[in-house]
Amino acid sequence: MLEASAAADIIDCQTICPMLYYSFKVIISALIIVAISEVAKRSSGFAALIASLPLTSLLAFFWLRAEGSSSAQIAQLSAQIFWLVLPSLVLFLVLPILLRQGVGFWLSLALSVAATVGAYFALLPFLRRMGVDL
Repeated sequence: MLEASAAADIIDCQTICPMLYYSFKVIISALIIVAISEVAKRSSGFAALIASLPLTSLLAFFWLRAEGSSSAQIAQLSAQIFWLVLPSLVLFLVLPILLRQGVGFWLSLALSVAATVGAYFALLPFLRRMGVDL
């Protein structure tokens, strides 16, 4: 009951003051990112743990539910996120390898992003052939 009430309050604000609602969403999301970067200054392991949590997805699920999306829509998004997380892992494999080999940070980051984009392009046709709807 409390969940429905909280969601109704957010939806009411969304219709009455949309800029305030979007500002609220941005501030909450930004606070999480800032918190992770601040924790990383003290403990990279703990920051990695926090960053590895699917916080972006959780926030998306929360905002969708608060905006009235059905459980089926949220379930579909969750399943699609699962499949698209797989190619994103390439970045976390390639980046540390390049940095440890002495490649500069910006070049390593660019090459890691390019490899990740390549992994997305390679996975999407495969998923379509397997019947996964994205």
